[in-house]
Amino acid sequence: MKQAPRLALLTIFLGLVAGCSTTTRQAPVVERPATQAPAHTRPAPARVEEAPKQDERGMYTVRKGDTLLRIALDFGQNYRDLVTWNNLANPDDIKVGQVLRVNPVERATAVTTQPVPMPPSAGSVPRKTEPRADKKPYSETAVADARKDTAPSGARTDAVIAAPTSAAGNATVAAGSTAASPGDEKLSWMWPSDGRIIATFDEGRNKGIDIAGKMGQQVVAAGAGKVMYAGSGIRGYGNLVIVKHSNSLLSAYAHNRKIVVKEGDNVAKGQMIAEMGDSDADLVKLHFEIRQQGKPVDPTRFLPGR
Repeated sequence: MKQAPRLALLTIFLGLVAGCSTTTRQAPVVERPATQAPAHTRPAPARVEEAPKQDERGMYTVRKGDTLLRIALDFGQNYRDLVTWNNLANPDDIKVGQVLRVNPVERATAVTTQPVPMPPSAGSVPRKTEPRADKKPYSETAVADARKDTAPSGARTDAVIAAPTSAAGNATVAAGSTAASPGDEKLSWMWPSDGRIIATFDEGRNKGIDIAGKMGQQVVAAGAGKVMYAGSGIRGYGNLVIVKHSNSLLSAYAHNRKIVVKEGDNVAKGQMIAEMGDSDADLVKLHFEIRQQGKPVDPTRFLPGR
């Protein structure tokens, strides 16, 4: 009989436990303001690369992947000149961030100011009070003498209107136009090789034209000039020949199998300079460029129609 109260209490306790397990309340969700993570655990902000700043006139800042040969080609210069202008002991040792001169130093021309003579005072000029008595009969000589007498001192009677010239003596070029060396328009051009054009000029993708051909096919100079480079030092061009035709124009011949000229050679228009090949290319072809002041231009603007 003593166990009855215990059983009753046990039953009541189990009932309470069961009720609690079925009516458990969830804690309310309270939105709290997000706390800023410690500085050492926050992710670094995305780095925004700034556009390269424009270099000072005639200077260039070396960027990743540059070579001296590539820089020389892009600025239409001989890489040997870049070596001289920058006093480089080793042409292959240029560093990112290094500033190079890519144009010759322009000599500042001293401008001398000539004194301007003051006009004579009114009292110093004798007035003409009577007609001249030295009249001469009409003749070409008399007319010429009269012109000399009436023309101001130092003035030319046959005025000539000339184009303004720069300090170097070359005709100046309007702002925004492409300067060209004297005689550029007189250069004679021809196609550097026979074959079908398989890629046209596209300044953003193809800096020249590609001409298909056969292995060993002749590649000739498109115009008379001097070999500025002959070698394979520029990646993507294979065996390359660069010919300089004037101070502003050069031509490039890439992917050759064999080069038959050397740096410093003077070549005539139509002279063989290489054999077509597939060096650093996926097929046999000639990649041909014309650059004006280092900027690639469409070669078909210069080559004759065919």
